[in-house]
Amino acid sequence: MANVLDLRRRIRSVKNTRQITKAMKMVSAAKLRRAQERALSSRPYSAMLASVITSLKRRTELIDPRTGELRHPLLKTREEKHVLVIVISGDKGFAGAFNSNIIKAAVNFLDKNPEKQVDIETVGRKGRDLFRRRYPAAQFAEPGKAEAQPNPEDPEKKSTPRRERQQRASRIEVTGDHPDLFGKLSYDLVRELGAEVVARYEHEEIDAAYLIYNEFKSVIQQRVVVERVLPIIKFGQYDVSALREMSAEERTHAAHAAMSAGVTVEPGEAEADIKEFEDEAKKFGTSGVDYIYEQTAREIFDAVLPRYITSQLYHAMLESVAAEHAARMTAMDAATNNASEMIDRLTLTMNRVRQAAITKEIIEIVSGAAAI
Repeated sequence: MANVLDLRRRIRSVKNTRQITKAMKMVSAAKLRRAQERALSSRPYSAMLASVITSLKRRTELIDPRTGELRHPLLKTREEKHVLVIVISGDKGFAGAFNSNIIKAAVNFLDKNPEKQVDIETVGRKGRDLFRRRYPAAQFAEPGKAEAQPNPEDPEKKSTPRRERQQRASRIEVTGDHPDLFGKLSYDLVRELGAEVVARYEHEEIDAAYLIYNEFKSVIQQRVVVERVLPIIKFGQYDVSALREMSAEERTHAAHAAMSAGVTVEPGEAEADIKEFEDEAKKFGTSGVDYIYEQTAREIFDAVLPRYITSQLYHAMLESVAAEHAARMTAMDAATNNASEMIDRLTLTMNRVRQAAITKEIIEIVSGAAAI
């Protein structure tokens, strides 16, 4: 059994750890409030953009009568032989099962599609580190060898130079990573990723694109989803192929952590206003008013559809950031509580050891006096 001095050192160490976990919990709670506001404020834009595209779809012929094909390649569906998976994880740990659940969902998706060739794009350091160790990186030609390709719609207009990919070394390869995207998350940075995904689908390098991320509704309503973003089938509706809901125990812990940190659990007035705006946006897409467009249908789709894909990516990353802070706040709250319980146990053990030492010394003194 440890002596009193060792137990005191252990208690002091656990107290220092508890101070750190408590501070991390409060920091995560403060960041969660800001991240939650950003995620909520992006929903009206996404809802209205989806309604605009729905309205455009109702008033425009999607199939070209001359060629009999869809007017935009993002609306075309192909057999999924080569897919792109964008895994959105966190940059840091100490967030409980947040990163492990996302990685587990990605691995399950890969296991359920053994016949498909898969390209993985990682957002966040945790996902990047794991998939880099597990799967080889795709090999591309040197940047100077890539040439701009002609645009089939306008021969005089050149598209963005494409990276020339070399022969595949494995069925599953990592084509890129974006570890520093969450440092200063902005729409402009996400737009670069969205443009690359759209270009790869238009060039038929991939047949589908999937997003794997943690969807955030509130502190007690989160789920890991596998969502297909390309091809576009239904505007404004999530094409979710797999999901993992929070358990009742996880919701209880999250609610306790939120209340102790002063974070609201129930929807507030701002969320109610956003929900009302989303309902109004849905009515816009079904309005009976007709419009006259100056541009051709292809020009309108070229301007709107890539922006729609980028907005989906941006909204998913905002929700992932909020979900990560909520998970870290819950994990640090549990760590703080565990540290308090450990301090109580160690204090009780130390008192028992000290009392046993005092009793032993008294017995020795009494025995010595009796012997004299």
